Amino acid sequence: MNTDAYSQQPSSQPLSAPLQAGLVRPMVVLFVALSLMTGLLYPGVITGIAKAVFPHQAGGSLLEKDGKTMGSELIGQPFSDPKYFWGRLSATTPMPYNASASSGSNLGPSNPSLADAARARIEALHAADPGNHAPVPVDLVTSSASGLDPQISPAAAEYQAARVARVRGFALEQVRALIAAHTEKPLLPVLGDPGVNVLKLNLALDSVAPQR
Repeated sequence: MNTDAYSQQPSSQPLSAPLQAGLVRPMVVLFVALSLMTGLLYPGVITGIAKAVFPHQAGGSLLEKDGKTMGSELIGQPFSDPKYFWGRLSATTPMPYNASASSGSNLGPSNPSLADAARARIEALHAADPGNHAPVPVDLVTSSASGLDPQISPAAAEYQAARVARVRGFALEQVRALIAAHTEKPLLPVLGDPGVNVLKLNLALDSVAPQR
């Protein structure tokens, strides 16, 4: 048997203590440098650029009225007063539209709880507008995947237009004109469908006088 091959195999013994100690300093320096770059420098630069170029968006896209912050145009709010447009359902906990706990209901189409939630919303819509016998748009009776969707479809806004006009004493065409003015279209048709921001629309309703 040739023993020379075995004698030439590299040693599997651990690194010596001086060599290990020599690796600690560059590892620590690299860790600190990357932490400063990715944890402080990069976020700071990007935030500064965002505030300079897109100050409204960088600040949370907040909407104000009379100097008071009413909410963000990116996060929905629950509305149940008949004089306002209602948004989508929200499955976040412990309250609807909780931005710190974004989540969907995760209920499958065969889950009775999904049908119960939809049925309850349909009943609430009919109770607020008994004379409306039109089909209820699906986005008014379901929650979004995030639970924070601030928009509804133009069809969902149109479904509620007569109720809002009647309760506020507005002409129906005035309400429809506000819906049209607050319908946001995607940059490209393939990027999504038109939507109506509920909070923006409701703030606009509060800021105008009824027209006969």
